[in-house]
Amino acid sequence: MERPAWAPRSIDISVPSVSRMYDYYLGGSHNFEVDREAARRAMEFMPGLPKIMQANRAFMRRAVRYAVGEGITQFLDVGSGIPTFGNVHEVAQQARPGARVVYVDHDPVAVAHSEAVLEGNENADVVAADLRKPQDILASPQVEGLLDLNRPVALLLVAILHFVEDADDPYGAVAQLSDALAPGSMLVLTHASYEGIPLPPERASGTVDVYKDLRNPLIMRSREEIARFFEGYDMVEPGLVPMPVWRPDTEPEDEDPYAFSGFAGVGRTA
Repeated sequence: MERPAWAPRSIDISVPSVSRMYDYYLGGSHNFEVDREAARRAMEFMPGLPKIMQANRAFMRRAVRYAVGEGITQFLDVGSGIPTFGNVHEVAQQARPGARVVYVDHDPVAVAHSEAVLEGNENADVVAADLRKPQDILASPQVEGLLDLNRPVALLLVAILHFVEDADDPYGAVAQLSDALAPGSMLVLTHASYEGIPLPPERASGTVDVYKDLRNPLIMRSREEIARFFEGYDMVEPGLVPMPVWRPDTEPEDEDPYAFSGFAGVGRTA
């Protein structure tokens, strides 16, 4: 298999990557046949996966615009993935020139491509780090150089927490990041769940098994379990809801049924 210029030498391109599978679902070009094959296996059980990913991205863009409208001009996007059209820095900086964005991902392809996309953008940067090690994120030169943690920050955890097992203490990681942020900061979050998927759970679990085979377990949490991530935050209306229902630009009834899988929410500290 020929290695394209955008693929760092350090990665094994014969092993599927969750970030590159996500890129494939969104119609991107930074993926390999091994990623596409794994994604297609997952879609055999849950054919609406691309619709779920598109709903994730659409919610993220609405939430970023909302945050800017509420006066927030700093964004920390953890588990940012491979940049695609309408990324956080594009939405935020279009709404508020000078808005600052730090992306965080542990996938080398996501980091390398982010560096290329952000070249020349002095108000955006990327950190190679893992959500499971919050201090590495907070102590990074990129965060320390670009973000003023004494002012409100929007912390984005979009489609990432369901890849963190309970044994790795996702609640503790979110709390540690949240505790470092100033009053008035926001938490923007989406999370997979069996709730809302227009399939019997036993069929949807086939997709979960595909990710388990990739050694990237997909943890399907309940609405109640997802709500726990917002401890210390006041929920922004309409609360923790299916993605198309959160402050929609168009009528939610027009959305594909798969778009209602899982939950999305925004919280703000006092």
